[in-house]
Amino acid sequence: MNCKICGHPATPAGSKMGKHRKQLFEFKECKNCRFTFIANPCTDYAEIYNEAYYRGQGPDPLIDYVFELDHPEKSVRIHEWRGILQVVQTLANVTSETKWLDFGCGNGGLVRHVKKEIGCPVIGFEEGWAADQARSAGIPVLRECELAEHDGTCSVVTAIEVIEHVEEPVEVLKRIRKLLKPGGLLFLTTGNAQPQRGKVVDWAYAVPEIHISYFEPETLAAAMQVAGFSPRNCGFVQGFESIIRYKILKNLGKRDAGGWERLLPWPLLSRLADRAHKVSAHPAGFATGPG
Repeated sequence: MNCKICGHPATPAGSKMGKHRKQLFEFKECKNCRFTFIANPCTDYAEIYNEAYYRGQGPDPLIDYVFELDHPEKSVRIHEWRGILQVVQTLANVTSETKWLDFGCGNGGLVRHVKKEIGCPVIGFEEGWAADQARSAGIPVLRECELAEHDGTCSVVTAIEVIEHVEEPVEVLKRIRKLLKPGGLLFLTTGNAQPQRGKVVDWAYAVPEIHISYFEPETLAAAMQVAGFSPRNCGFVQGFESIIRYKILKNLGKRDAGGWERLLPWPLLSRLADRAHKVSAHPAGFATGPG
């Protein structure tokens, strides 16, 4: 089996039993670009990403999209939304006229937050149960059949914890590139596999039913270049403190923002967590040439 990014032969990297689905998943890794992926992934997305999944009753028990949709200001996810907006504002000129698309938007929480804070034309793209809930709440979420209407019109695309879920990451990045104007920004987040080199199978983030593609920063940069982006490492810019704050609180099982968590020294804690997990090391992508 060859690497889906650079085409070099991929070698076995171990196996792991699914956390929710009792299936043995085989990991492969590319020694050339350091891409690690599941060789036998589950691709029945309707079965995996069902209502139970979004309620935290699937492979990721720490998510609760229903609570986030009903109580956006109380959810710890508010920290992530605030952080993403700050990072994007640092990397791009965001105004009330900026067209922003959140690719793989789940229940549209980021879409609603950006609309409230900036008032720009912001839309989401998603399929499935969570997207239906977002539409019922009045959040503009596109279906796949509507996506092409927006090709070449977006100045910003975000893809938050999306790329690790897809079997063909370069193809997804190419699809995102089509949505962007030349020079437009792609900001995404995903786990950084570089600190886990040689032990990805043992990584807590490696939940093979849902996370099937794992990237080091150089891997992601290579995939972006193939897809028509100029990757840029922007470092720990304003906003990453809030993004990491959310990640820590989620992994502690905290659902509500506020209370004791406000008393913690987040500037220090987020820097220490970033040093260990290198969250901010992944590149952003800037669209090059025609889409």
